[in-house]
Amino acid sequence: MADVMRDGPDNPVKIQDNTFRDGHQSIYATRMRTEDMIPIAEQMDEIGFWAMEVWGGATFDSMHRFLGEDPWERPRILKRYIKKTPLSMLLRGQNLVGYRNYADDVVRAFVDKACEVGIDVFRVFDALNDLRNFETSIERIKANGKHFEGALCYSLTERHLGGPVFNMNYYVDLAKKLEEMGADTVCIKDMAGIVAPYDIYDLVVELKKVLKVPVHLHTHYTSGMASMAYIKAIEAGVDIVDTCLAPYALRTSMPAVEPLVVALQGTKRDTGMDIHKLIRMGEHLEKIAPKYQRYLAANRLSLIDAGVLEHQIPGGMISNLASQLKEMNALDRLDEVHAEIPRTRADAGTPPLVTPTSQIVGVQAVMNVVAGRYKMVTNQFKDLVYGLYGKTPTPIDPEIQKMVLKHYKRGQTPVTGRPADYIESELEEAKKKIGDLAKTEEDLLTYALYPSTGEQFLKWKYGVEPMPEDVRPSQMAEEVKGK
Repeated sequence: MADVMRDGPDNPVKIQDNTFRDGHQSIYATRMRTEDMIPIAEQMDEIGFWAMEVWGGATFDSMHRFLGEDPWERPRILKRYIKKTPLSMLLRGQNLVGYRNYADDVVRAFVDKACEVGIDVFRVFDALNDLRNFETSIERIKANGKHFEGALCYSLTERHLGGPVFNMNYYVDLAKKLEEMGADTVCIKDMAGIVAPYDIYDLVVELKKVLKVPVHLHTHYTSGMASMAYIKAIEAGVDIVDTCLAPYALRTSMPAVEPLVVALQGTKRDTGMDIHKLIRMGEHLEKIAPKYQRYLAANRLSLIDAGVLEHQIPGGMISNLASQLKEMNALDRLDEVHAEIPRTRADAGTPPLVTPTSQIVGVQAVMNVVAGRYKMVTNQFKDLVYGLYGKTPTPIDPEIQKMVLKHYKRGQTPVTGRPADYIESELEEAKKKIGDLAKTEEDLLTYALYPSTGEQFLKWKYGVEPMPEDVRPSQMAEEVKGK
């Protein structure tokens, strides 16, 4: 049998670096400031990464709410230092960087502005894998001549790939449709870190048979399987993988780049990256670590969450559930909630557990345990069952629908069309409400996405109200912005 790692032509693995986005989002609650990225930004640009993810996900929310930084400035600033490597962002389709679906006019304006401030690669996903929620953002990404990476949210119906829902046919069909929609790359997005090594080997082999575009793998270290999964995916021919510099890797983040680079040296898939330069950049992150240490989860010894191998619930979701139960003086019922989540998820049409569906299912599961099944139903869960987030992977039981939508404000008959078709244009109304406080298109979009916290940020930004001491950027940050 041929050795796929040593026989045949050279085929270097490409690496996307996620240190400046998903790395600190995963381990430091998205609190890394732009000023701490600048000292190594030019060095990062010299490494040869396929792209660097610097924006999207929770960064927009965290920056304007907790860091006193204008989110639109980060890509602009980094572009001054990172001139060769494409800048990437994570976009939640019609959700953009928020927690609900926005109107098409907001989506178009957001994507156009993101292109303008420096984003080159858009990884677009939808929590339900409903491709209709991709359409508007794709149109603007393509119109701006940028790279559209179509992401499929990886989930499981049982411990390994297969079963009645999330099986090989499901993912291959989804990937082919993404390519047909114009995807320049297709990404397997494993947000919970539950992909097993031999499952990903089989999936990549099948995708490489049917796709003409490169295949990209994103996973998290949460379960402890991620590095093993990367090696098997690389053996199967995956084109690109996501990593972080070592100090921002592992835990619920991505695998570290340094050991992967060394593991592949001398093979046909050698990245060609300089391990010495990577280690030097990691030293900068170690130096600034005390600044962010209070955000690092320190309540457990293990660096992995072995529990996810059993219950498949993403790490962030677990901590939210525990926090919610603690507020209700019901922390002793966490095991009951763990058992209820699969039932609630099945009732809701088996959505992948990723933002925002993980929060929607998790909160409703808590309600079901504490108050009785569907005695209390959140508005977001009603919206999901009604069809406002899109088509769920499996049909929702009519009896559950009837129970959940009994007193729903929009009616008892679920909708089946594209979710955004039920949302009126929003920008003009937002402009009227915020008035002169929004001085730029970017300000208006910040407010449209986050009306409450966005308005508060604009008051801080323009000196209408003093910015709290614990939020205010340092003098160095202001100097960096002004350059």
